[in-house]
Amino acid sequence: MKKATAAQGSTDLPSSRSAKQREPASVEEITERVLGAIWENQLPPGTKLVEEKLAAVFHVSRTKVRLALARLAHDGILTVEPNRGTFVSSPTVEEARQVLATRRLIEPCLLRELSTRLRAEHLESLRRNIALEQQARAKNERRATIRHSGEFHVRIAEMSENAYLTKYMRELCSLTCLVIALYDAPGEPSCPDHEHEAILDALEAGEVDRACAMMVEHLNHVENALRLEMPEEPEVDFAAIFA
Repeated sequence: MKKATAAQGSTDLPSSRSAKQREPASVEEITERVLGAIWENQLPPGTKLVEEKLAAVFHVSRTKVRLALARLAHDGILTVEPNRGTFVSSPTVEEARQVLATRRLIEPCLLRELSTRLRAEHLESLRRNIALEQQARAKNERRATIRHSGEFHVRIAEMSENAYLTKYMRELCSLTCLVIALYDAPGEPSCPDHEHEAILDALEAGEVDRACAMMVEHLNHVENALRLEMPEEPEVDFAAIFA
């Protein structure tokens, strides 16, 4: 995965671009564009990524594509199956719970770290992101809503200026997108409306403990909106099979 940076003026997180690219892409760009397509659920869980086809799209050798996919596989976002190929990961129910549990541990710490260096430009950037999320939600643009929601969380990590935690948050948010794609309950918002704004309001007011508590509750809401039940094992009727 592309190395995380700690710049305050964060560049946009993964987003897909026009396929009409003419110049060969770098390994970093291929990585980011594949990741962006996953964030927007254009590459849903279980999708097979064919090296030859991606090499043709990006006008590069299969070696570059293989390197990009290997980075994402290292982060758990892709899964390599011997003799079958590379697929977009499909987190299990237990893995989904672990992803969200990890986020509940990390994100309050990120808010506390950001509170010690919070500046006006940080607030402006995060409020712009919230506005984009609300616009996408109003237009019922689900893919964009999920992407902007994830960007809010990763930007907080970037602004904390901890490159390692930023990298982990990018991975966790990518996995969360896959979890939502797999387990989202119809009619339930994957990320409740206005909660990002409330968290930011508390942070701006200097109410750090309250902001942290709201972040944990926010992530609880995300998890509770999912259908994270283990499927029941069907009972096999051996008598019917072998009679």
